[in-house]
Amino acid sequence: MTTTADRAAPRRMPTQQRSRERVERMLLAARDIIAADGTDGLRMAQVAERAGVPIGSLYQFFPDKAAIIRMLAMRCNEESRACIRAGLEPVADEAGLLAAFGALIDEYYGLFRADPVISDIWSGMQADKLLREMEVEESRLNGRLLADTIRRIRPGADPADVEATAFLVMHLGEATMRLAIAVPPEEGDRLVATYRRMALEALAGSSPVTQPAPAPSGSHPAG
Repeated sequence: MTTTADRAAPRRMPTQQRSRERVERMLLAARDIIAADGTDGLRMAQVAERAGVPIGSLYQFFPDKAAIIRMLAMRCNEESRACIRAGLEPVADEAGLLAAFGALIDEYYGLFRADPVISDIWSGMQADKLLREMEVEESRLNGRLLADTIRRIRPGADPADVEATAFLVMHLGEATMRLAIAVPPEEGDRLVATYRRMALEALAGSSPVTQPAPAPSGSHPAG
């Protein structure tokens, strides 16, 4: 099955070391430009010039600037997923889960605030359908990491509820970070603190992870 990451990959994957190094220079040049001028200021000719490659070489790998931005977003996702996996792997009990996830929230928010490239890419993602799809897919992948951790410490929990809660917690986290960097820092800090409280309450068991689903409308209790 083709994923959004597959569709966001360069049109031609570099196989030789020289080509891989050239693509890395292109992406580094694009990051520098976005850091200085935002994604709106990114121009293909400027990327090629800054990377020291012919414009034709740039187009061999990236058909337009949207493809470069998606590739940078994919790299950010991969780094974030590795961080989440490393943070959750040692979790062995409820207290460890809450501590680890709280630390991940703080770390992720710090990255968003500190890296203008990440914040610029994701704050403008609503204009790119593929980036929106990539965000949902990434939330599912990260949600599975969280769900696996929950099931490890709560083997009796309902699998469907665990999956839904983990997916939602992760997706709301992404949305919260985007909103937090779009408002003044003090307000952003409050939003992240509120999300942190809500997420940890859900993971502590006040969410559908441990509560039964409500009966369908119009149904009656058995008995």
